[in-house]
Amino acid sequence: MEDQQINSNKSELWNISVKDLFFKYVRFLPFFLLSVAIMLFAAYIYLRYSTDIYAVRGTNIIKNQNNNKQDKLDELFMSNNNRNIQDEMEIIRSRPLMARVVKALNIQTAYFAKGRFKSTELYTASPLHLDIFMLKDTMANFSISLRFVNDHEFYFNKEAKPFALGQVFENNYGVFRLNGDSSFHSDQEFVIRYKSLPSISSELAAKINVQPKSPGTGLLTISMETPTPQMGADIINQLMIEYAKRSVEVKNLTALQTLEFIDSRLDKLGHEIDSIEKIKLAFQQKNDLIDVSAQSESYFSSLSESNQALNLQIDKLNTAQMVDAYLKDKKNEHEPFNLVPSALGLEDVTLNGLIQSYNIAQLERKSLLDGGTTIDNPLIKKKEGDINEIRQRLLENLSNIMSAYGNQIRKAKDQSQQIQSQLKMIPEKARGLLEIDQVLEGKQTLFKFLSEKREETAISQASTIPDSDILDTALVPSSPVKPNRRTIQLLAILIGLAIPALYIFISEVLNDKITTRFDIEKITRAAVLGEVGHSFAQDSSLVVSSTNRSMVAEQFRIIRSNLQYVTGNIERPVILVTSSFSGEGKSFISTNLAAVMALAGKKTIVLEFDIRKPKIMSGLKLQQKIGITNFLLGKSEMADLPILVPGYQNLFVLPCGPVPPNPSELLLESKVAELFDYLKKNFEAIIIDTAPVGMVSDAMTLSKFADCTLYIVRQGHTFKKQIILIDEFYTESKLPKLSIVINDVKLKPGYGYYGYGRYGYGYGYGSGYYEEEAPPKTTVDKLIEWLDPRNWLRWFKRK
Repeated sequence: MEDQQINSNKSELWNISVKDLFFKYVRFLPFFLLSVAIMLFAAYIYLRYSTDIYAVRGTNIIKNQNNNKQDKLDELFMSNNNRNIQDEMEIIRSRPLMARVVKALNIQTAYFAKGRFKSTELYTASPLHLDIFMLKDTMANFSISLRFVNDHEFYFNKEAKPFALGQVFENNYGVFRLNGDSSFHSDQEFVIRYKSLPSISSELAAKINVQPKSPGTGLLTISMETPTPQMGADIINQLMIEYAKRSVEVKNLTALQTLEFIDSRLDKLGHEIDSIEKIKLAFQQKNDLIDVSAQSESYFSSLSESNQALNLQIDKLNTAQMVDAYLKDKKNEHEPFNLVPSALGLEDVTLNGLIQSYNIAQLERKSLLDGGTTIDNPLIKKKEGDINEIRQRLLENLSNIMSAYGNQIRKAKDQSQQIQSQLKMIPEKARGLLEIDQVLEGKQTLFKFLSEKREETAISQASTIPDSDILDTALVPSSPVKPNRRTIQLLAILIGLAIPALYIFISEVLNDKITTRFDIEKITRAAVLGEVGHSFAQDSSLVVSSTNRSMVAEQFRIIRSNLQYVTGNIERPVILVTSSFSGEGKSFISTNLAAVMALAGKKTIVLEFDIRKPKIMSGLKLQQKIGITNFLLGKSEMADLPILVPGYQNLFVLPCGPVPPNPSELLLESKVAELFDYLKKNFEAIIIDTAPVGMVSDAMTLSKFADCTLYIVRQGHTFKKQIILIDEFYTESKLPKLSIVINDVKLKPGYGYYGYGRYGYGYGYGSGYYEEEAPPKTTVDKLIEWLDPRNWLRWFKRK
């Protein structure tokens, strides 16, 4: 039953721990408010002088025409309409494309207005313009600081003499001229920063963020964060324009290669046709031939058809050999602009498909290189492997085609020989003229075909459109995204609350000493008889008197009243006062407890039984005299030892006497019992100030003469582990009727003291210190008193 009651009491204590915790931390409210105020001020300073960052974004759409049926123009373009979105995203983020943007916007030179704490980029609002005539190192970045002395003269960097606007000057970086609108004033400062094209291109490209707007579509959101919103919008918009231009340029590469090939073939065929026509004319003039007889028309017609087929096969064979020679040429192996020309005239689906795949692979390799991918990158190596594989397949296909054309040519020659055998009767002159006409007709047919192809290619080049469109241009944002004002302020408040809370929590965790009454009651079941506040009296340890109504004196009167419940009906109680170790106020409590009992009309005596370190007499400002040790050694009579304390009628003190070398053995003498017998007969209350029980055994020895024990615990001084010793004494009844008195409880001006109450957080809001006890208030004390919410509550109640 007793254990159940103890567990019930502990459960009750923990059930109100939230409330206790609140009252424990609310006393630090001024520090919380001060910490929050400091952090909010720091947040204000940060927001005031930090650079605002703006988010600029635009939307671009990538066209992806997936059409299996390609018309004539698609074959001439030889481009793949299926585009890889990831590749396009990398191209948009690439440094070469950003370099084109930098050149278009001319943003290598930036102008800043220098302020007290930060510099602001002027961009288009700059009143200055730096003309660069010559740079000593085009790859170097540099900065020029300007300070105007009047509206047209300025110093730059550390130059000793001023320069005027419009004047050409030279420094370590090159030759420049500064122009302006002459609206400057004295001591106005600017900073001009120049960055090389690779440097600023890499810097800006790293800020570009490209993300698909929605999965499965060609919509791309291009964004960047910048302190200059207008410049950011211009960069995003120009980037989308330059990307569209680049796609057109890439698509025109195939058309340009085809035109170059056709032009070279037309030029060659033109010279061949001119030569054949001259030969024909000379042959007719020499042989006086104008027409051929009708008898030979049928033979010649058949021979013409055979020769035409033969010439066509020969042309196809020549074309195949030309493409074969082109592919075998090592200099065309990985050149990005040397695409394989279209297999004009070769009506082979496999060959045309392989040529298209070969050209696509070459263009994709070039796109990767333009995107900043190095030649040693695994993606480049893989693409080159794909190109070599397609080339081998092309060579194999061409070999098969040339073999087939060779067979057809041999068959056509055999047929032609058969027809020629029928023409033996035809005059040789007429036959020679016919042969010339047949060769001329074949060349003219091929010339006409190539001319048509050239026109088609030129039309396709002129009608080339980009692979992307600007869906949503980038606009100048009105509000920054960084720093987030609300987030910073909320974070400042949280940090302001967290710092003192963390400090208090760590202090509580690391604190191994008693600070509140609750620290005692959660460890031991021994009753707390009372609490005594800190005394600021310097002249004497005796603070209780008949005229004293201070807080400390009243606390001793409370302890005197509570002692009645401990001693019960004992008429002449013997009270043992001890502690864990020295310095806990044991002698102070003993002296004033005896004084308060003496004021109640009881003849009281204090025994200075702390023989090793007596303090009672010195605390009362009395001289040491013979005492307890003299009586125990049989050198004095007991009646001669008690000393009346001046100013008190019923208060006596029994001094210690000389300190013996063996105090513990001395207390085992039989004369100790004789001493207490005498005292009980002549005094109504006996207070024993004994040595600390945690250090020596004197208190244990004297406990058999005591009716109850007061165990002194000093706030902020006694260790929590010492309470375990108290609980052991209480549960095992090693000390009679053990009760605890908390000493040196810290007071706060204006509303009592911490620790006065069940759990150490205060009941009631008394007047606090009495005037004679209170220390002078510092500025911090006044601030704490003014900020305390309990003082506000009392003020409102009075109103």
